[in-house]
This record gives sequence, C-alpha cells and structure tokens, in this order.
Amino acid sequence: MTGLNKVVQSYQDAMAGLVDGMTIISGGFGLCGIPENLIAEIKRKGTKSLTLVSNNCGVDDFGLGVLLPERQIKKIIASYVGENAEFERQMMSGELEVELTPQGTLAEKMRAGGAGIPAFYTATGVGTLVAAGKTERQFNDRDYILEQAITGDFAIIKAWKADRFGNLVYRKTARNFNPMAATAGKITVAEVEELVEPGALDPDEIHTPGIYVNRVIQGTFEKRIEQRTTRASGES
Repeated sequence: MTGLNKVVQSYQDAMAGLVDGMTIISGGFGLCGIPENLIAEIKRKGTKSLTLVSNNCGVDDFGLGVLLPERQIKKIIASYVGENAEFERQMMSGELEVELTPQGTLAEKMRAGGAGIPAFYTATGVGTLVAAGKTERQFNDRDYILEQAITGDFAIIKAWKADRFGNLVYRKTARNFNPMAATAGKITVAEVEELVEPGALDPDEIHTPGIYVNRVIQGTFEKRIEQRTTRASGES
C-alpha cells in the first residue's frame, strides 16, 4: 500500500495491528453483507478478549459465530442474538458479556461515534431495562435517555465495489450497518467483491467516501443464507 493506494494483497496485512483486548465494529445484518473473510482472519490470528459491536453474532459455524468456540469474544454489543446456540450457552453460563441494544440505537451509536458526537438522547428504551442507570431528561414533555456513542479500534466492513482510494459502493440490503460501522473505526478495513479503476465510480453513487477507509482487500465470498424457506411446487 503506497500513497493513496489503500489496496492490500493479503488478509494478514488487512488485519495487521489487531491485538488482544481491542474493540471491533463489524458491519452486516444476519449473514447479509458481513465481512466473512476478515472475520475468518481474526479466527486464524487467535486474537482474544475482544469486544465486538455488531447487529448480531452470526450463526454457530459462520460469521462472527466462528469466534465463539475458542472464547475470542469477551463482550458483544448487539441488537439480536437468536441464531446461535453457542452464543446462548456462553451468555447463560456467564462466560460472555452481552449488552443488548435496540437496533436503531445501535446504528445511531455507530453513526454518532463516526461523527464525533459523544452521546445523544433517544426516546427508545424509556421505561424499560434499557434505561437502567442512564441519564434521563425531558424535552417537549417527552422522556428521553442518554446513550453514549461507540467507536472501535477496528471497523471491518463488506462492500460491493471499491477503487484504490477506498471509495465504496454497497449493493442493496447488504448496505445495512456497513456505512455507519465504516466511520466509527480508528482503522477501517473493507473487503470488496470488485476493484475498479479510479474514476469508474460515479461520485453521486459512492456510499462511503475513501476518507473513512484505511485498507481495502478484494475477496471471494460464500454469501451463505441464514434461513432458507421454500414451498412445494404448485402451492399458492
């Protein structure tokens, strides 16, 4: 990687600098738009005591779920955790610290962190366990709770296209949490399906500007489906 060229050639280089105890923000929703190869590299490195921030923790044998068997995750901040039996076991046994966060609040925590906003008020969670221990204020006769923004040592994201400057385009619902996650990491690593020449991306179509991205790597992806529901031929 030289000058403005942010492309790296190996996943080892992509995740260089990751050490035990760091916080990683990961894009993705379920198994859609997840940085599956960057996650696999974290597993290969064996990095432990990680705090993971993601919508969910994948499934038992794919996505962030592959980091659970060797206890690489110390804590996870997520909005949904219902597809992973090992996750459930570790949470119920007290081996894994879990901070459940409403989905919209989690997205805003990432966005605020990337924008340099330390905290924000939201009505989501008022009067529930989510509000426990948090500052409450009233604005225009409505109650709000104060939520702190999130930043990470690394942000790992998946995009459809990139140029060597790190400008990114996501594809349809695979965009999900990736744009917010991309802004909130001290080091943001994007793995992409296609690398294009500078100037090939229409500036009006770029979802994440390269200013937020430190490293780009092109990969191949399994794109596993989390749940497949079908019906017999002829059913209405």
